[in-house]
Amino acid sequence: MDRRVTSQDVARAAGVSRSAVSLVLNGRAEGAISAANQRAVRRAAERLGYRPNQVARSLRDQTTHSIGVVTDSIVTGSFGGAMIAGATTRAARDGYVLLVVNAERVPRAEAEAMETLLGRQVDALVYAAEGLHGWTPPELFLAEHNILLDAFATDGGATGVVPDEVAGGYRAARMLLDAGHRDIMVLAGTPDVEATGRRLAGCHRAMGEAGLTSRQEVCGWEIDVGLAVGTRVLSAEDRPTGVICANDRAAAGVVLAAARLGLGVPEDVSIVGYDDDQNVAPQLGLSTIRLPHRQMGETAMDLLIGSLRGIDLPRGEVLVDTPAVPRSSVGTPSR
Repeated sequence: MDRRVTSQDVARAAGVSRSAVSLVLNGRAEGAISAANQRAVRRAAERLGYRPNQVARSLRDQTTHSIGVVTDSIVTGSFGGAMIAGATTRAARDGYVLLVVNAERVPRAEAEAMETLLGRQVDALVYAAEGLHGWTPPELFLAEHNILLDAFATDGGATGVVPDEVAGGYRAARMLLDAGHRDIMVLAGTPDVEATGRRLAGCHRAMGEAGLTSRQEVCGWEIDVGLAVGTRVLSAEDRPTGVICANDRAAAGVVLAAARLGLGVPEDVSIVGYDDDQNVAPQLGLSTIRLPHRQMGETAMDLLIGSLRGIDLPRGEVLVDTPAVPRSSVGTPSR
């Protein structure tokens, strides 16, 4: 059997000390090891196929290098998986693995999931939501190193990494305003969803800055509703030149409504979605706002791993930018 590659082998290949290898591979080299030596260590470790002995590491520093994640419905849903992917990739860079349990927003199931994860001696807990909403962390959660992902603590007692929905709504309106539109309709999401109010606040701010007000209707989130509401709005005598939709699925319905009415996009009406849903927006050439799910997962892990090393978490919400993604569905108004 081939001998297992050790950290001493990596140190010898990289021309550094064994302690330097430990610092680099444990993510603690900044300020202590030069960038050139950090690169040398990583290249040597990759070339030699070095894998740290996690059992020995855990015994040495009394941690398991695992993080427990309780989700509401991400595992079984079709939305938000990139958050877990981003968190997993970022955690792995510092030698952590994620243990994920789905709880379907059932309080008892959430508590049982946390108890199960803590029984496996995880070093920290994450609550990750499929869509932005408030959550009341139980004492079991707050007693550990913790962070919320796409959720915020209703009492402000925990840190939540969330998308900047106000900025997203602002940019959605700006895409149309910057193209010259002044008659804009907002087909909003349902009021029971936290993101709806935040996005509308951003839209209204952008319109107010331009000295305008937008027309507004509740539309919802699905293609069929977007089609129904879009057909009514676009067949009216006072048809808007630009439409902002609650999300990309609703926007797809409005695109379909325009096609059925013989209207060109963007020749007759410009349409903006939200989410940058990769199953919808690129295929339709839909201008949209990106929900930065992967970046949110990475940010949450940055902060959580930092807290495990003694760095205080910021209080309240940590906003992750929501960039505009311009495509072909926005053009200058024809009237």
